[in-house]
Amino acid sequence: MNYDSAILKKTPLFDGVGDADLEKLLGCLDARKRGYSRNEVILLAGEEARDVGVVLSGRVQVVQEDVTGSRTILAQLGEGGLFAEAFACSSLKTLSVSVFSVSESVVMFLDCQKLMTACPGGCTFHNQLIQNMLRVLANKNVLLSRKMEHLSKRTTREKLLSYLSEQAVICKSREFVIPFNRQELADYLCVDRSAMSAELSRLRDEGLLEFERSRFLLRDSG
Repeated sequence: MNYDSAILKKTPLFDGVGDADLEKLLGCLDARKRGYSRNEVILLAGEEARDVGVVLSGRVQVVQEDVTGSRTILAQLGEGGLFAEAFACSSLKTLSVSVFSVSESVVMFLDCQKLMTACPGGCTFHNQLIQNMLRVLANKNVLLSRKMEHLSKRTTREKLLSYLSEQAVICKSREFVIPFNRQELADYLCVDRSAMSAELSRLRDEGLLEFERSRFLLRDSG
């Protein structure tokens, strides 16, 4: 199949796998590609997850929705991002989340059962692949713990400052760009958009931050 090895190398799942092994690996894992239009459903809550999804281009969001239609963004993924791996690798394969394409996207699907079991062809890279998957799952668990720290804050102001401070640390700069628009940020932090926008304006008036669309600058409060 046609693929961009540079994109696959951005994916932690393929860390340590050489170019010469990639084509064989994709064959072993029954790799399939599919394109999606903006706002198209990739996976729907209630479906069974058998495959791991790899974003080859575009952006996708992992979203949880309740019966009232309220939605929470759990993750946003760009090139090289993985999704559905925790469900596909577990015994509880029924999805409790949905995955949407938020732009025109191309996704590669890999058979998780073939990924997690020894390759009948004796591929030397297969053990590396399993180790990489364990690392991916561990890293996702850390990211989920970080999000829970934001959500555990009592007020919208505290949630915003917790999230924005984390982004500054990740980017190693007080000026950074977040991957969300206003509605997406509100959905990610589980807050009302209007209340969040009002709080952002107050923080700006107090001289604690500056922002323009998705670009933020945290000011030194000292």
